[in-house]
Amino acid sequence: MIEELTVCDASLEDAADIADIYAHYVLESTATFETVPPDRAESERRIGEIVDAGYPFLVVRETGHASGPGRVIGFGFAHRYGPRVGYRYSVETTIYVAPDCIGRGIGGRLLAALLDECERRGFRQAFAVIAESEPASVVLHARAGFRPVGTLDGAGWKHGKWLDVFVMQRQLGEGNQSLPERAT
Repeated sequence: MIEELTVCDASLEDAADIADIYAHYVLESTATFETVPPDRAESERRIGEIVDAGYPFLVVRETGHASGPGRVIGFGFAHRYGPRVGYRYSVETTIYVAPDCIGRGIGGRLLAALLDECERRGFRQAFAVIAESEPASVVLHARAGFRPVGTLDGAGWKHGKWLDVFVMQRQLGEGNQSLPERAT
């Protein structure tokens, strides 16, 4: 059977599913350094903030269901890498897949779509900030063309231990080989 999946823009109606997926990682893993899962309202706020700032927020849905658009089984978004204006062409990417759907290629498909959308919007560099405890995420990003650029030793504390953080980078479009369209 061929699995039917759709990658599309997230909507505020997806906030509950996104909150459910993310709660697992907040409570059970060190993939994020958050310790309290955001609820639906906070997830709605985050989706709105990212989209309103001009960044992509995508979901993956299982499709082919007669009962509606299908459940959200993954989400990903990009946001400005740093707060200063000089970072406006660089994004940090974030990808999460429902725990019961890991190993189905969903993360790779979602990351590819997210990077394509970032390029379409004129961003030039993408960064992934990954906890050392997440080697599958490192592999996922390497397969998508990210390369390691640094390790932040003991940068995070969660579940009773210090965690290193790996930073990976991928050029988008022409990267730093040309000026952006509106170089200011």
